[in-house]
Parts: sequence; C-alpha cells; structure tokens
Amino acid sequence: MQTRVFETKEKMGQAAAEAAAASIRDAIAQRRQANLILATGASQFEMLENLIAAQGIDWSKVVMFHLDEYIGLGPDHPASFRKYLRERFAEKVGALKAAHFVDGNTEDPAQECKRLGALIQAHPIDVACIGIGENGHLAFNDPPADLETEEPYLVVQLDERCRRQQLGEGWFETLAQVPAQALSMSIRQILKSNQLVVTVPDRRKAEAVKNALEGPVTPNCPASILREHANCCMFLDEPAGALLARK
Repeated sequence: MQTRVFETKEKMGQAAAEAAAASIRDAIAQRRQANLILATGASQFEMLENLIAAQGIDWSKVVMFHLDEYIGLGPDHPASFRKYLRERFAEKVGALKAAHFVDGNTEDPAQECKRLGALIQAHPIDVACIGIGENGHLAFNDPPADLETEEPYLVVQLDERCRRQQLGEGWFETLAQVPAQALSMSIRQILKSNQLVVTVPDRRKAEAVKNALEGPVTPNCPASILREHANCCMFLDEPAGALLARK
C-alpha cells in the first residue's frame, strides 16, 4: 500500500484522479471496456471534478457501479447518492456504457443486493475510487465490520458516529432524518478491485487515517484492511495525514 500526502485537497484530488484515469484508459486499451466503482460524499468532490476533466477517456466504454445508498431515501433527496452521482458525474461525462445505481427505495433490499451482486460479478472492477469515514468505515460497513463475507452487497445498520458524519457534512438537517439502514457493497467485494484509489481529505478524518495505516488490521477500523490490497494508494491532504508518524 502507498500513501501520498498533499499540501491541499485540490492537489490531492488531482493526483487521485490522474491515477484513476490512467487505470481507466489502460483497461479500455486492453479490453475495450473499463469497470469503475465510485464513492460519494464530501471527500470525493475534488477527485471527481478532476476525473471528469481527464483527457483521453472514452466514457461510452465505461461501466460504473456505486458503493452504497440509504434505504428508504428517494433518488431526488438532497442526500441521495444516486442524485449525487447523476449530477456530479454521470450527467457531466455523458454517454456511459452503463451506470448501475443502488435502489434504496426497493421493497425488497435483499433482492436488490442479489441483483447488484450478479451485475458486479459479471464486471470485474478495474479501479475503485473510494474514501473512508470518520469511524474508519468503508462504504457503509461501519465498525465492527464484516471483513469475511463474500456477498457483494449487504443490508447494513449505520452507527451513530457514521450518521453524525452525514449530518455534519450538511446532507441532513437533523440526526433523526439520517436513515439507520443502507445497502452497501461489502468489503471483500471492494477488495476484489484491481486498483484502489482512496481519497481522504480533512482533519476530521485524521484519527481514522492513523488507525487505518498504523493500527492493527481489525473490524473495529474497517479501512485497516486496505493494507492487505496489493494495488492500493491512499491520497491525503495534510490535515488528514496530520497524526501519522511518517508523513
């Protein structure tokens, strides 16, 4: 695993996007298609802006998956991750080959997990652009996370720290409005990606970054499992890396 620390989140986002764009271009050159996972949230703003602007990507040959979605939240809710990715990515790049969104409004969440699981198993992921939470979560796999299940998508419970992060980032007006459940890609599925581009800005993530990179590999810090991936790079700004022993 590599760690790169940048003076600003703008430089961090540019470098992360360059790494992801290179993998997308390589996959298209080799197989005429690239399979991509995108995360959402405030941590991905700069990365996505730069990825959209990257040169030499034929987006009509890219299949996109996304990590997670709240259960019971409509696709037009301000906090919906489907809305986020439609407006901040899909509508800007135009003609994706396919965009597989997580349907949080489904009446049968378990069946939605099966549907998405079948799709992603047919599309081995070239690069996953992800972040980590203030509690060290990956996607919505909050601690203590299941690090072993091979199910591609899961119904998960959100812990209070995770829900407070969503409130603190401004997606909801009150904690009571933050859903308690979500559909989430599993950790093992994320780790099956050929490359992981992990973008983590802001001082509020510094504790999670330190635990992930310098603490034990443990379900209590799900992001610590990233150290076991052979092709993973974490892109930090200086505030996010402030607690690291080696920066």
